[in-house]
Amino acid sequence: MFEGAFVAIVTPFKNDKIDEEALRKLVEFQIKEGTNGIVPCGTTGESATLTYEEHNKVIDIVIDQAKKRVPVIAGTGSNSTHETIFFTKHAKEAGADAALIITPYYNKPTQKGLYEHFKNIAENVDIPIIAYNVPGRTACNILPDTVIELSKIRNIVGIKEASLSLDQAAQIIKEAHKDFILLSGEDSLTFPLLCLGAKGVISVASNVVPRKMSEMCKYIKNKDYEKARDIHYELFDLFKALFYETNPIPVKKAMYLMGLITDEIRLPLVSLSDENTNKLKNVLIKTGINIVN
Repeated sequence: MFEGAFVAIVTPFKNDKIDEEALRKLVEFQIKEGTNGIVPCGTTGESATLTYEEHNKVIDIVIDQAKKRVPVIAGTGSNSTHETIFFTKHAKEAGADAALIITPYYNKPTQKGLYEHFKNIAENVDIPIIAYNVPGRTACNILPDTVIELSKIRNIVGIKEASLSLDQAAQIIKEAHKDFILLSGEDSLTFPLLCLGAKGVISVASNVVPRKMSEMCKYIKNKDYEKARDIHYELFDLFKALFYETNPIPVKKAMYLMGLITDEIRLPLVSLSDENTNKLKNVLIKTGINIVN
């Protein structure tokens, strides 16, 4: 179920409120373009600045609109174990297929603390759990030995790995439980990680090029490495452009330029600078993406 390219979907806003109509249209766009699954309320979905009510509402909307046509992995993590359990219980009740749970940020827990955090959540909510390791945003790296121990827990089924270390990912793939999956958390490293044995990606770029990302994963699954590599290089400049500034600033600007959402982002993030917007436009055009704004 959790293979291929999953979109870390943005949360569109209109007048500082969730733009439900736009969000539902984004879900339809993703499914039409062949995405393998949808991940609401991740970092790209600006989960850090959503209220509790908004967080749950976004998950409800995406699950309702997807109608089980593709899996929905709900972002439910926070830096509080109790709060994470609260969000994860709601996701299960709403019908999510799995929960994506980020390592606690700011607290800087020990490896023992990380293990107990995920173990406690898994014991309290019977839903497939995918851990999310992104040290560049959390100041916390869940090390391979800890992941390997967590992989022995029945409903901890995988990890979104964004440590930028191919060695770390390779150790997890090699030594974790045989059914445990690793998903790339970095678009530009997806191709090499797939070659190492990753099962897919939770992708920022899939907001813009969902079909290409799912095709790259499919080619690897079918052992057509040359075609997958061609897509990797075709999209490489886009991967980099979507991180000109802090995610999701560039991807929301790209989607505005494509006419998919308004040009709104929540403070303390601000819209992409004029200089980087011009650079992003050039990359989008070069990649063959139609600009309407």
